Amino acid sequence: MVKLLGISGSLRRGSYNSALLRAAVRLMPEDSVLEVASIRGIPLYDGDLEAQGIPAAVGQLKEAVVAAQGVLLATPEYNNGIPGVFKNAIDWLSRPNTDAKRVFGGRPFAVMGASPGGFGTIMSQAAWLPVLRTLGAQFWSGGRLQVSRAAAVFDEAGNLKDAGVEEQLKNFLAGYVAFVRRTA
Repeated sequence: MVKLLGISGSLRRGSYNSALLRAAVRLMPEDSVLEVASIRGIPLYDGDLEAQGIPAAVGQLKEAVVAAQGVLLATPEYNNGIPGVFKNAIDWLSRPNTDAKRVFGGRPFAVMGASPGGFGTIMSQAAWLPVLRTLGAQFWSGGRLQVSRAAAVFDEAGNLKDAGVEEQLKNFLAGYVAFVRRTA
């Protein structure tokens, strides 16, 4: 059984990226499972706060990453880049820097995203590459999933309604799970 952790980079209740992860949970290949975690409650990084101890929300997310065989980031795109709240959460997970190898080192990561615009988070996904490389994660580059014009892809309740995108998501997940199995 392959156990993955999905993390949405959005705090918004109606987030398309959170909706994409919910769809992924039900479309996982046989013998695999996706648990979804949240970045809600993670404070802005502050070295003084870190000196007092890792915040509980950070510690919980960090342990969820460590328990997973692979991590799937569902990234929004803000101003052609990584959303600040998402980057902040990953920065916290790398603290203290002596713990970064335990959390990220060699762990398979994949990135996907959904946006209301026409480019489907291509710039944000590309911006994650040097971050993940720096942290020592193993990045799966065997597939891409960039959902454009997400308002037409999800219904008002956040359910995936586009059969083409559903098929793309199934194929993306199958490729990533196969990669995780090969690297385990």
